[in-house]
Amino acid sequence: MSDSTSSTEAPRGLAVLGATGSIGTQTLEVVRLFPDRFDVRVLTCDGNVELLAEQVQEFHPEVAVVGTEERARELKRLLSGEAVDVRVGTDGLCAVVARTDVDVVMAAVVGFAGLAPVLAALRAEKTVALANKETMVVGGTLVNEVLDRNDAQLLPVDSEHSAIFQCLAGESERTVETLILTASGGPFRTRDAETFDDITVEEALDHPNWSMGAKITIDSATMMNKGLEVIEAQRLFNVDVEQIQVLVHPQSIVHSMVAFSDGAIKAELGVPDMKVPIQYALSYPSRWPAPHERLEMTERTRLDFEPPDTNKFPCLRLAYDALEAGGTAPAILNAANEAAVELFLDEQISFLDIPRLIEQVLDRMSVTSASTLEELVATDAEARQRVEERAAAPSN
Repeated sequence: MSDSTSSTEAPRGLAVLGATGSIGTQTLEVVRLFPDRFDVRVLTCDGNVELLAEQVQEFHPEVAVVGTEERARELKRLLSGEAVDVRVGTDGLCAVVARTDVDVVMAAVVGFAGLAPVLAALRAEKTVALANKETMVVGGTLVNEVLDRNDAQLLPVDSEHSAIFQCLAGESERTVETLILTASGGPFRTRDAETFDDITVEEALDHPNWSMGAKITIDSATMMNKGLEVIEAQRLFNVDVEQIQVLVHPQSIVHSMVAFSDGAIKAELGVPDMKVPIQYALSYPSRWPAPHERLEMTERTRLDFEPPDTNKFPCLRLAYDALEAGGTAPAILNAANEAAVELFLDEQISFLDIPRLIEQVLDRMSVTSASTLEELVATDAEARQRVEERAAAPSN
């Protein structure tokens, strides 16, 4: 189904970074709804070359990027006869986002790896639809400096930050009292904390409301996802940490809210469907008619809210602590979390080891200014190494 309203605008050249992941595949679902509005110029992935090959054969981009030379050879084999330029790694990502035929970059690479191409796209004065919260968590200061110096645009895709962005439309920042991020509470909201050491990977990946990639789903289960979103919100919307509140909202219908100085609260509501914030970022400042699922208010009569339990979910507290510490502390937090989550997914550590390892690394690493990308890369590498060492210790 295409947009029912005709468009006289030229198609937007689109680069989808992380095209085979959850956000990337849903982005291409949106593109299918509006084939006359987008021209897919770049598709990238780290390792799922089979799916990327299918996407290239459907959308015919000029360029594809994969994580390694070996995967590049495999992609070329799968695409024999397809006229596509295959690039490799971070250097490939940073080069393709600056192409003159790219107008919009969907930044959906998972984790710290997404920072460098976002910076490259902003320096090339592109519109970046940001679905990678780690970019702002780790390098928010650098990102905002680049935005100040260039005619670029950064639009949030995370449902919570998209909701806040929409609630702030037409409002003066001086009237903002509190940004209220909502959290589903994940699969263990009502589970007895004494049983957390028995949590399996399969249980942690069973999210009650959202369909997401493995890393983000584990972050939701630990509530680190919400902690990272708190840091991202502070960097995106330039508010004090005291102005950011988290509320657990099990129904995931209210995606976030903004409280204003006159006592009013604005909220953005909808079914748990990432295609809506994806489309809003791609179509901004317009809203395009689309057949996404509608929220039937009469069928959803409960909207419950409760404060988060930071004793049960210490990752949220650790994120607030890192934000207040500033400098490289959020980068340390993010890298330690990524490393710990990977170990948990590989069943090398327990669920409770995730916050335990993160806190140990935060306590032991020196916090410095986050003034350059090179400094952040070094901090990221050191934090990951320390997690590996602590996890391998006899008693971590």
